[in-house]
Amino acid sequence: MPKPHIPLEEIRTSVESCRRCPLCEGRTHIVFGEGNPEARVMIVGEAPGKNEDLQGRPFVGAAGKYLDELLAMAELAREDVFIANVLKCRPPGNRDPRPEEIEACTPYLREQTRTISPNFIVTLGNFSTKFILKTDVGITRLHGKLAQAGKFQVFPVYHPAAALYDRSKRTALEEDFATLGRLLAEEA
Repeated sequence: MPKPHIPLEEIRTSVESCRRCPLCEGRTHIVFGEGNPEARVMIVGEAPGKNEDLQGRPFVGAAGKYLDELLAMAELAREDVFIANVLKCRPPGNRDPRPEEIEACTPYLREQTRTISPNFIVTLGNFSTKFILKTDVGITRLHGKLAQAGKFQVFPVYHPAAALYDRSKRTALEEDFATLGRLLAEEA
């Protein structure tokens, strides 16, 4: 028998009081995630950056602005999706998450995903893609290709920040979001 879903507010309360790893000591805010709790699409990034930590919201900087444009290419808006990260606290200096930090946060993302139960999980970048798909294959080979993780359809794409720094990734990222829009339309 499947476990009952935990309400998002209950998960948020657990994250707010989390002391499972040292990242809690340096955070300004947790970045729980936000959006439609009944979303068909869940966007999963890596970890909060400086601006996200200050505001307690995911994707609020330049990458977030670009993400909004990408969502529009898939005929979506932030209100239609739920956006979360693998980590809920910012690693210092925007370094990559460490295995023990990932292990500490994994139950929260797992419960968010179970509760929202999206049709698609869009993984942003190498880190979240490898984490969700449990693979060593990189985003360069996986982007734009539908994959499966348990009962969830996973659609890996480049991270919006990567496309801001490396303009050669922009076309592929925009094409991938257009493909996502078509996949959603087919399933509607």
